[in-house]
Amino acid sequence: MALPIVQEYKAPTDLPTVTYSKKINQELERNGVERPKGYTVSWHANPEVEKHHFGQQHPMKPWRLTLTKSIVIAYGMHTAMDNYLSRAATKEELLDFHKSDYIEFLSRVTPVNMLDGPLSAGIQSFNMGDDCPVFDGLFNYCSLYSGGSLDASRKLINRQSDIAINWSGGLHHAKKGEASGFCYINDIVLGILQLLRHHPRVLYIDIDVHHGDGVEQAFRSTDRVLTVSFHRYDRENFFPGTGALTDTGPEHPQNPGAHYSLNVPLNEGIDDESYVWLFKSIIGPCISTYRPTAICLQCGADSLGNDRLGCFNLNIRGHGACVSFVKSFNIPLLVVGGGGYTPRNVARLWAHETSICIGADNQISPTIPSHTPFLEHLEGNELFPSLQNTVKYENKNPRPYLENIVAHCREQLRYIQGAPSVQMQHIPPDLGAWREEIEKELEEEEREREEKKEDGLNGDIGGRNRRREAEKGVGGRNEMAV
Repeated sequence: MALPIVQEYKAPTDLPTVTYSKKINQELERNGVERPKGYTVSWHANPEVEKHHFGQQHPMKPWRLTLTKSIVIAYGMHTAMDNYLSRAATKEELLDFHKSDYIEFLSRVTPVNMLDGPLSAGIQSFNMGDDCPVFDGLFNYCSLYSGGSLDASRKLINRQSDIAINWSGGLHHAKKGEASGFCYINDIVLGILQLLRHHPRVLYIDIDVHHGDGVEQAFRSTDRVLTVSFHRYDRENFFPGTGALTDTGPEHPQNPGAHYSLNVPLNEGIDDESYVWLFKSIIGPCISTYRPTAICLQCGADSLGNDRLGCFNLNIRGHGACVSFVKSFNIPLLVVGGGGYTPRNVARLWAHETSICIGADNQISPTIPSHTPFLEHLEGNELFPSLQNTVKYENKNPRPYLENIVAHCREQLRYIQGAPSVQMQHIPPDLGAWREEIEKELEEEEREREEKKEDGLNGDIGGRNRRREAEKGVGGRNEMAV
């Protein structure tokens, strides 16, 4: 019998993509994952970020983002969010914070030309080296992860999103004119600068195991950003060696940023119970006192136990409890990544915290779906494995020590006499230049006081600047940390 010339099209049923989609739909039905009611969550990513490579021996592995995405999609969580393909940030956008000569260097340097002519001088002056290597596609990598944070912050400003996620961002060590601690462009600062165009006050919270020094430094002289960093602190032996309890911003009482930097220095080995109690005891009063209109939360995963560079004993649920607490205040929230050097656990953590953002953390199965791509790289299918099975640090953070930290932070909050009011007609385009202008005014006032031989102020601005310069780069370029 001859076949008809015209035949009905029958969709194939055994293609891998079709089978994968069916499994995702089955997972959705099994777990009841759906779009959150009453608020919108957005996911900002560009898969090109995942393809970059710092080097075989370098602890920073961008493919941890591939693993994170694999778990999120396998559970079907992407269907509960608005998903955006973020574009690369332009040079002009990067210059909102960073110096032009530094951006020009990043845009030109490659492994081939890095030792040629004027570019060779930039290797040292811009702090490039073992921690911050020059690799193929460096500027593209920086532009893409920064573009994700810019896109996320703009969705919050436009009220297209209530929680915006960019796991490729959170590189909090980068300075205005140099790289530091695996970080080249400070996407957090760029994102917050966007938020400040609409929001009068932004609260920045950092739960990476390393101090968020780059963000704190960028907003050091303004009361429009309150920075709070929870981190391991050892001035001599742990990068970056900054963030002591007494570091609360500029010393001069007339500087707008005085008391608007809070640091929570921890010893190694802190556990879930202690960390979550400490976090809630500090962040709760910060929000009630400062009354931020937007929050940026850096979720560095190197504070987990069993991290290649970390030294805490946190589990995935303990870390996630901090995200859940911040979310409970229903304030526009920018969520970014950060450190994390055991990729399988980074992926588990950020997938879990994505589920918290969409309100599905109590619904999804604790067993990672069997159809998850690259499942073998997770070394097991548990979403919440114990992270102290190989290395567990002694908890050197006794309760009296933590209570003293809480008391100190609350005392600093007493200096914040209500949330600062802001005239929104003028938004400073360059917060760094604004800071320099303020410091010049304060120096002039100090000189006038000295001429009049008046007493009463103890702030020595010149001495503080010299000290800040002397402390620049504490921790060393070769220490592997983010």
